Amino acid sequence: MSLIDTNIKDNTMTIYLKGHVDSGNSAEVEKEVREAVAPGGFEHVIIDMDELEYISSAGLRIILRLRKDYPDLKIVNVSKDVFEVLEMTGFTEMIEVQKAYRRISVEGCEVIGQGANGKVYRIDPDTIVKVYNDSNALPDIQRERELARKAFVLGIPTAIPYDVVRVDDHYGSVFELLNATSFAKLIIADPDKVDEVMTMSVDLLKKIHDTVISPEDMPSMKEVALGWADYLDDHLPEDQAAKLRKLIEEVPEDNHLLHGDYHVKNVMLQDGEVLLIDMDTLCHGHPVFEFAAIYSAYKGFAETDHNNTKEFLGIDYDTCGKMYDMTLHKYFSDKSEEEIQEISRKASILSYARILRRALRSRDRDSEEKQKTIANCREHLAELLPQVDTLLWD
Repeated sequence: MSLIDTNIKDNTMTIYLKGHVDSGNSAEVEKEVREAVAPGGFEHVIIDMDELEYISSAGLRIILRLRKDYPDLKIVNVSKDVFEVLEMTGFTEMIEVQKAYRRISVEGCEVIGQGANGKVYRIDPDTIVKVYNDSNALPDIQRERELARKAFVLGIPTAIPYDVVRVDDHYGSVFELLNATSFAKLIIADPDKVDEVMTMSVDLLKKIHDTVISPEDMPSMKEVALGWADYLDDHLPEDQAAKLRKLIEEVPEDNHLLHGDYHVKNVMLQDGEVLLIDMDTLCHGHPVFEFAAIYSAYKGFAETDHNNTKEFLGIDYDTCGKMYDMTLHKYFSDKSEEEIQEISRKASILSYARILRRALRSRDRDSEEKQKTIANCREHLAELLPQVDTLLWD
């Protein structure tokens, strides 16, 4: 029976130590470690101690010898007891050592938010956790925490994560939200409040869009959209692909803040204060990119299957359509109906481009559902692209 496990990903070998490593088995453990690294094919090594209960000085010497070959070696998922040994022996001064994260369960917990990168659960009346889809999401978590901090400093009302946890094989960020309720849940509980809720939603959206940021602090949404155009070069007729790219390229760089995934599950009401959550999509750019994402959430993703809004937001498709219309009319209250519909057409072009790319890249792209989505997006792009000469408005 092997005394270690290994895995190679992204130019990194991870070695998983298990149970006890002491003078009785250290020679065999080191033999397995050396056999694992011998073939090469990677540059970095991580020692994962998630399943390690004890390590003696003999085991520590294995790590020191391995470090001579891999100077940037680091140790992760270290329990409290093992960390004390590493700290006492000076390992924490020589090698990067990361403590193990607290483990929690979200079984039976209410899903109160959902985005492209994960789900948000309420784990008790005062606490929520965002669980990331990617099992190697630690860099994403650190990035989102930094984005949330920057937004908070700029005056955007948001919750700051205060802990990182493990949820099964995934990572999560923990937030304190005392008695907070998502806008989606407010509408579900009392549909007559939809106008009031959408008014609060637009007020926050305008505050976000009025915020100027340093462009180096957050990604450019224009660059992201150009990535969609790059991908669709091979999947749209040449004239349509060229028109889509031209429209995006001609949107000027804009240093105003965007949320990037703004919908009623990502906005909360806590003691009368509106809070924004799910901050990993924060970016900067022209508002047309934001309205494209809003169109996707309330209409685009559910055009071929109206049940999608019910599954995603808990709200029926017709109501979501009204919410989208309310968002536009409240945001652009100074514009005519014709101007608002023109803005919607511009935003929907970007929405269909995004949805088409996502469907084409999905593992089940040949399924009946995805083929309907692909056909729907292509049909709308063929209709809309000739009608629009710019994605901007006055």
